[in-house]
Amino acid sequence: MAEKEEIIKEKMEHEGLFDLKAMYVFAHNWYIEPGFGVTEEEYIEKLKGDARDLVIKWKATKDVSDYFKFETKMKYEIENMTDVEVEIDGKRKQMNKGKIKLEIVGALVYDKDGKWESSAYNRFMRDVYNKYIIPSRVEAMKQEVRRRVTTFKDDLKSFLNLTARR
Repeated sequence: MAEKEEIIKEKMEHEGLFDLKAMYVFAHNWYIEPGFGVTEEEYIEKLKGDARDLVIKWKATKDVSDYFKFETKMKYEIENMTDVEVEIDGKRKQMNKGKIKLEIVGALVYDKDGKWESSAYNRFMRDVYNKYIIPSRVEAMKQEVRRRVTTFKDDLKSFLNLTARR
């Protein structure tokens, strides 16, 4: 089994107007374009009168070498979401109103295929390999995981603020 190390955990909140469908497409495309595979692991919707609560969990992964893999997990919690009609540039448009909470966890997976897991000696050698032979490569991969997670959070926050202010 591969070894996974959590590198970064980020949180974001947005309250007010947003377009759920546009946000969904934006976030999905943000990961698909650089070659990540995105899977929706969970989608829960609860009705509360006119409002809805949603929980959406995604996992995005990308093999970056024969040894490393990036893994990002996202959990969207949308509370008290209602459908509203707004006027943008003189045209009526359906949007949503509510509170979005997002938690993003970025991880680096070592030995993604589990080739070094056959014995305790091999696991020991994997640790030696990571700590003493390729430490600069490991650190570069960790930096890339951090960069991707923070850039995604910032881009999504900007997208939500932009759609809310139009």
